[in-house]
Amino acid sequence: MTSELLEVKTQEQLEACIAIRLEVFVEEQQVPVEEECDEYDKLEAPAYHVLLQQKGEYIATGRIKLLDELTAKMQRIAVRKSYRGQGIGRVLVLGMEQTARVHGVERSVLDAQCQAEGFYQSLGYVTISEEPFYDAGILHVRMEKKL
Repeated sequence: MTSELLEVKTQEQLEACIAIRLEVFVEEQQVPVEEECDEYDKLEAPAYHVLLQQKGEYIATGRIKLLDELTAKMQRIAVRKSYRGQGIGRVLVLGMEQTARVHGVERSVLDAQCQAEGFYQSLGYVTISEEPFYDAGILHVRMEKKL
């Protein structure tokens, strides 16, 4: 099935990103809503949001937060439950990396949930944190990749 990655340009698209994140993180994983949305969830923020679309439906999202002009943090990576296990996460992350490259980013970092560490390693990310840490009550590790 062919998917299309869109860089978010409109408020409607941004709201679709947030809706997917609320579904995945708040409803499924019980992350408090006040920890999910922040000042980077605005069109004018120093971040890029992406949506993955399939057959006209938004199925996954991610956020690329600029840490400096050459480094971005991949965040809020979410795939709707009914689309998991089909390679959508891989398409999404690779698309996020390409979007970051277009904007001049050379290094990507992310905080991966421990259960997803192997997935990110398969995409070339290397774990750089010495110990797992909690974020929103879920164990994570810090990972990085040169783009």
